Order: sequence, then C-alpha cells, then structure tokens
Amino acid sequence: MNKLVLFLLIGIFILGCNKKNDDPVNDNNPFLTPPIVNINLNLNLPQYNPLRFPGNSIILTQQGIKGIVVYNVNNDLYTAFDLTDPNHIPSACSKMTLEGIVASCTCGDDNSYDIVTGQSQSDQEDYPMLQYRINRSGDNITVTN
Repeated sequence: MNKLVLFLLIGIFILGCNKKNDDPVNDNNPFLTPPIVNINLNLNLPQYNPLRFPGNSIILTQQGIKGIVVYNVNNDLYTAFDLTDPNHIPSACSKMTLEGIVASCTCGDDNSYDIVTGQSQSDQEDYPMLQYRINRSGDNITVTN
C-alpha cells in the first residue's frame, strides 16, 4: 500500500512539472519564429561606442529577423528588440525604421512601437516587439534569447 501511494505521489509530481516559460508573449506570437541570438558587443570598439551614453542606440543589421536595435536607457538598463513588425509575417515591408525611440513599419498600417518598452503606440491589442535578453558586464553587452 505504501509503495502504491509513493508511486502515485511521484506520478502526480512528474505530471505537474512543465517547462518554464520566461517569455509567454513572444511564444504566443503566430507571426514570428524567434531566431537564435547570442551576440557580444564590446563597448571599447568604435562601432558600439554610442551605447556608452544614455539615449543612444545601435542597429545590428545582420542579426535577428530584420535586425536588432539595442538602446541604452540609463547605463544600467539596456533594451534589445527585433526590428521586424511583430504584427506581420516577415516581408519586405515589415522591416521597421527607427526615428528616435520609435520604430515604425512601412506596410501602410502605421504600426509604431516604443523601443524602450517594445509596446505598440497605436493599438494595445497588437503584439509587442520581439524582445531579447540583454546583460552588461563591464564594457561588454551580451544580447541573447
């Protein structure tokens, strides 16, 4: 009898376990399949020097789906988002352009997003921008997903 109870408890424990989902918003977007991203940016290199100063951003054109924008909020907080419109299947017009802290789609529907939060500026029902994890250690910034 004790073995049966132990077996049932172990079975319930195993069935109750599931994969941890760190980013449910990105996982539920039917338009995007996040690529594998693992980038190290050395702030001592001239092309990444703008990231030393709050309010500056850089675009990594050969990364992500349509490029990745990395933004320095305040030297302690950085953000990284994909520059594909999250509310379109990736296409020629879904690559967003950046003006200040606003990324805009050229597909004719006026979709625009804040690169600090990734949220849509026009419709709260829209999917947010695809966000990447970012970590600063000394003069190195790591962007991953």
